Amino acid sequence: QVQLVESGGGLVQAGGSLRLSCAASGRTFSTYPMGWFRQAPGKEREFVAAISWVGGSTSYADSVKGRFTISRDNAKNTVYLQMNSLKPEDTAVYYCARGRVVSMRLDDYTHWGRGTQVTVSS
Repeated sequence: QVQLVESGGGLVQAGGSLRLSCAASGRTFSTYPMGWFRQAPGKEREFVAAISWVGGSTSYADSVKGRFTISRDNAKNTVYLQMNSLKPEDTAVYYCARGRVVSMRLDDYTHWGRGTQVTVSS
């Protein structure tokens, strides 16, 4: 059974940084693409970033390009999201997910964590 557990969220001032982690259970972690999504209050869940199983291919939402970096350590079964230059509009619950392909579509992800709250104050 696959379990994904996010951590690293919190409260930060605008312009600050946070690093989210997602620890995955299961021996096949390294063979799947992983993604980060977020959901703000009253809004739909949206794509943030994704990474291929070997880490050589990444994809980002335009809103975070140049500020966020997704990476993974397959030896630790962990995927990361480094978030710099945070803005109040980045405030949301952030979810990691295991996908079938590197994709921006929620439907392409089969397993989800419970999320971690990120709040950016102005």
